[in-house]
Amino acid sequence: MTIRSQALKHTNLNHGGAKVALVAAAFLLRAGALPAQSSQNGDLTATTTTTLAAPDTSPQHALPPDSITEGTVTVAGKAIAYKAVAGLLRVGGTDTQDAAIRLDGTLLPASESGATPPKAGEEAATATMFYTAYFAKGVDAATRPIVFIYNGGPGSATMYLRMCSFGPVRVELDDLGHPAGGPYKIVPNQDSLLDTADLVFIDAPGTGYGRVMGKDANKAFYGIDQDAGAFQRFIRRFLTKYNRWDSPRFLFGESYGTTRDAVLSAALQHHGVDLNGVVFLSQILSFDDSADGSDGNPGTENGFFLALPSFAATAWFHHKVPNQPAELQPWLHQVEQYALGEYASALLQGSDLDPARKAAVASRLESYTGIPAALWIKANLRLTGGEFAHDLLGDSGDTTGRLDSRWSGPSMNPLDREAQYDPFTEAIESAIEAAMNTYAQSTLKFGQDMTYQPSARMGTWNWDMKHNSPLGGGWSGTFSNVMGDLAYTMKVNPRMHVLLMGGYFDLGTVYFGATYEMKQLPIPASLEKNIEYKFFPTGHMVYVNPQVRADLHERTAQFIRDYENAAQ
Repeated sequence: MTIRSQALKHTNLNHGGAKVALVAAAFLLRAGALPAQSSQNGDLTATTTTTLAAPDTSPQHALPPDSITEGTVTVAGKAIAYKAVAGLLRVGGTDTQDAAIRLDGTLLPASESGATPPKAGEEAATATMFYTAYFAKGVDAATRPIVFIYNGGPGSATMYLRMCSFGPVRVELDDLGHPAGGPYKIVPNQDSLLDTADLVFIDAPGTGYGRVMGKDANKAFYGIDQDAGAFQRFIRRFLTKYNRWDSPRFLFGESYGTTRDAVLSAALQHHGVDLNGVVFLSQILSFDDSADGSDGNPGTENGFFLALPSFAATAWFHHKVPNQPAELQPWLHQVEQYALGEYASALLQGSDLDPARKAAVASRLESYTGIPAALWIKANLRLTGGEFAHDLLGDSGDTTGRLDSRWSGPSMNPLDREAQYDPFTEAIESAIEAAMNTYAQSTLKFGQDMTYQPSARMGTWNWDMKHNSPLGGGWSGTFSNVMGDLAYTMKVNPRMHVLLMGGYFDLGTVYFGATYEMKQLPIPASLEKNIEYKFFPTGHMVYVNPQVRADLHERTAQFIRDYENAAQ
């Protein structure tokens, strides 16, 4: 998940005096884990080889030693023995600064690095980044695929994917119910991706057990380009530390992590790292396509018409659609065509839209969403995700979830314009954070006397949304659109494949917006075959549903198997 969005609306990031609408994307979960030898952990075993003390965060000092444990997990009836490594890597705020940092985190002397020694109190910005890596035992590491996995936010830790999706353990969550307070149960994950690839879960700078430090550290790491720079330096350092430069390489990002996917793929390409494949889960590449914030950006209509299919899916799930069809997907295709055609055309007419046509469009919108035509007229045919979530179940006094709109909960104030919280994230985040802390300390043996930070969004934290496309064009430094980065990487590396996945019931990163983005990439038709699609009858965090988690595993595993050979 991500940033904790205030209401279903949008998160406003202030930078340079501008207010930028940002979607909450990552995963707000928390998890509670059990000691390694607990009977509730099934076949999970762990033997500790290293115990850590709290790290010295000074950029002048070495990182604490890694903690290495061992375990087994059974996937599809096959027991997989693995080594787990929990540790920190230090990266620089620029490539030049990074080149002066040894793998143990210490800085090269100025006489070796060529850098000008900093004045006291003006050390260059660096970040420590926490990771957990899982290496299957008894396999050829040189040919074994490796997947780098992260959540989004921006500014979110990767505890959600780590504790709920592909790792060797997961926290048990109800698909549609708010769990009671602890204890939370951590169990072996029968859907672990360790049957197919080695896994590296990476926490963003300033999250997990990692921290940012040095002069202007926030500016050095918190922004579209700065964040991708930190991750590309982390990945290259990791490949060197574990001698994995020859391994087939994949990225797996969720929510804002998909924004990072696009920029990071281009950044790695610039540094000589070809990728075999990139997985986008619950995607947002252009923030003009978000269901949140279009009301603050007049004249940009994408966020309204691209959200309509997700609104319709949500209404269908809650039985609010008049003359509701029996099957969702065939009907959604009809809604999609209407969204791109008559609805988009009507919005683009602006004040020239004929009143009779406006009424006809409002009537059709009511037939798809259950929201009365009169309200659509009052809203000038434009509802944000937060307004829709607040209004759909308004007669019952409830609001739907944002990141999973199948969920619902009591409205904070029935008279509000928008929903003021997300029932879904409030239900699951405590369990995931608790599990992450317990698992790290009790099983991974990492984090004693340290604080696991779920988010970097503290104090005066700001995220720089300015970005320059590698394709050029436009107004320099004004884009919050990274579609050009993905297009660039696909053009220069035509053997890289892309898998887009998501949920129909996601109002945070709408599935039709993600599809639209892929189909609008400025790439030749010959590369369109490199993009594959899969959507599930669930929300933003598709893996919360047990059956969908199994399907997600199978689809991702097949994608890796299909493209781990770069010669294909």
